[in-house]
Parts: sequence; structure tokens; C-alpha cells
Amino acid sequence: MRAFAKILLFLIVLGVIVGGAAWWWAGRQPAPSVEFRQPQKFVGQNSALEMMVQTPQGQLSRLDVSLEQNGKSYPIFALNQPTDATTRQEAADRLFISRPIGKRAIPELQPGPARIVVHAARPVLRGMRQIAVEATRDVQVRLEPPQASVVSTFHYVNLGGAEFIIYRATPADVESGVRVGDRIYPGFPGTAVGIKSDPAIHVAFFALAYDQDVNTPITVFARDPAGNIAAAVVDHMAFSKAFSKSTIPIDSWVARVVPPIVANTPSLQGESTAPADLPQTFVKVNSDLRRQNAQTIAELAKKTAPEMMWKTSFEPLTNAAVEAKFADFRTYTYMGKEIDRQVHLGFDLAVTQQVPIKAAQTGVVVHAAYLGIYGNCVIIDHGLGVQTLYGHLSSIGVKVGDKV
Repeated sequence: MRAFAKILLFLIVLGVIVGGAAWWWAGRQPAPSVEFRQPQKFVGQNSALEMMVQTPQGQLSRLDVSLEQNGKSYPIFALNQPTDATTRQEAADRLFISRPIGKRAIPELQPGPARIVVHAARPVLRGMRQIAVEATRDVQVRLEPPQASVVSTFHYVNLGGAEFIIYRATPADVESGVRVGDRIYPGFPGTAVGIKSDPAIHVAFFALAYDQDVNTPITVFARDPAGNIAAAVVDHMAFSKAFSKSTIPIDSWVARVVPPIVANTPSLQGESTAPADLPQTFVKVNSDLRRQNAQTIAELAKKTAPEMMWKTSFEPLTNAAVEAKFADFRTYTYMGKEIDRQVHLGFDLAVTQQVPIKAAQTGVVVHAAYLGIYGNCVIIDHGLGVQTLYGHLSSIGVKVGDKV
């Protein structure tokens, strides 16, 4: 009996030691991690919470999210009551959550500081212990909408043309510009063009694109960091334009033009330039590569300088012949049959071979390399979203970053 008692005592002590060690070990397992994606700093009328919760094996026993302000707590999300939230299992151990948290979703919100609080826990030791974490993000509730108004007058807008506008946008930290239908053109401080009398003044170049309806709405907008938006209609008169249409047989030059483009374009490596395959390869170059090049040019435009680098008018290439007009609607044929349709978006000026090309105006080189359908190509940024492109060059004598 005494031996049994000793064994029992030993087992109890051993169990306590093992259990204590297991409890200690379990308590040092990683807790769930919380990554706030939105909002960064501000909450407005229509702000949304976006967050990622990561936990080993994807096990969560608790996930509660609330927004606290002025001593009050407003529930946003609970694991057992998702309410208006959108959840997405991005991986076995990662849960994405999105939920509106702006004034429209939580009417009690007031301007001023607030805090987003997240409590998350996961089970360990077969559910006998919970590993919990609290994550917070301090935000500023901003409900007053920004202001936007048009200053300039007599906006005569030509379809496919470049236009300019002066407008006012406040407060100072708003993002602003011009919206033409679904296209946005960024605005810049008026100081970029020498207007220093009013810090609220902004300017922007914009266009009613060749492929938009003349009745497309045009507005100036201002968006603050909280996502609150203001807009003002641009009173304007739009003028339509009939663009050129042309039919271009490729028979005589496709064998000369396509192989060099394929050879110099990594995305086209492997495309056949055999005579029988040239028409098909041409279509890929003329359509797919054209779209890729257009995207590259659009990305370069986003890197424009916030200043007007030129002081006088732009100068066209001298003694040049106009080879193609802007927005020429082209039908391409091979052996008398239509094989493709595209819109030519350049204004082609051609001179004799080896003639030095002069920049149209002062600027900074943002591209100097081979660019698909444009061949050897230089793109110069003149600021405020205005850039010029020089293509089909026999050689390039500048590099990115050069001032010209």
C-alpha cells in the first residue's frame, strides 16, 4: 500500500510537471497576427476597414473588431456574427475582412480621434488554453467634405484635343483633378504655372478622348485622405470631329517591319517570322503589343513632374511631311483581305534619314529604349502630364534622366 502511494504521488508530481511544461509551452506559441490595410489614418463618410488576420493552421476561437470613440464602443465585426462584413479565406492561415466603417455605416461617429480595436485568439493545447492578441489603430474621423469649384471660363472642348482648366480645391491635402467620363486627369498646384496669389488654385490638362461621346460629363473633383469627395461640373461646349479612316495594305512591308520588332521584344520571343506566319504575327504585334506599349506609355505619364518646364510654344519637327494624323481609324489588309483594325494615336512627322531630332520643348527624358511598335523610342516629360514621344529613331543619343 505504501509503495502504491509513492507511485501515485510520483505520477501526480510528474503529471503536474508535464502539465505545467505543456501549459508553459502552449503559452509561448505564436498568437494570431493582425495587419491593418485600410484605413491608414482617416475615416470619412464612406470609409472601409480592410484587415488581414493570420493564425497557424487557420484556427481562430475569437475575432472581435470594434471602433471606440468618446468612451463608446461600436461593434464592427464578430467571428460568429459577420454582419455587413465581407470575408475571404486568402490562404489556409489567412483571413481577409472588409467592412464599411464610415459615418454612413456608423451614424454615431463624430469628427475627431477614434481607435479601431481588434481582439483575436486561437486555441492551443487541444483547446484548453487560448493565445490572445489585441491590435489597435488610431484614426481621425473626418466628415467635412472638401470643396471644389471651377475658376477658368470659356471651356471650348474639342474631341480628341488637349484642354486646360483652372480650378480651386481645398483643403490643402486633397487629391484633385478632372474627371472626363471614367477617365481621370491629375491636377497640380497653381504655383506650377506661376499662380501664387491663392494656394487653393490648381490647374490641369485634360482631354475629351477621341473615343468618347461629345456629351461625356466633365467635372473637377477633390478627394480628401478620408475618402470624402466633392465635385463641380465644368461648364463647357464640346465640338465633335470626324477622324480620318484609311485602308493600309501590309503586303509590301510586313516582311521588313515585323521581324525586327519580334527580335527586340521579349514578350514576342518564339513568335514565327516565317513568310507564311507573318500576317498572324503582325496581328499580334499590331494589337497585343500595341496595347502593352500603350500601357507602358500610360505608366510613364504617371511619373510626370509637378511643374511646367516649358515657357514658349512647342516646336514641331521642321521641314517634315505629315505621314499620319491623330486618331486615324485604320483597316489593315493582306492579299486584299482585312486582317486587323486599329486606331493610330500618333501625329507622324517624317524627314529624311539620319536627320537629328530636336526635342519639341524643354523636358526630362523618361524613356530611351526600344518600345515595340515605336522602335527606338524617346519619351520626354515636360511636366503637368504633358509628354512627347519620338519613335522609329535610327539611334538614341540620350538616356533616362537627361535634361533636354
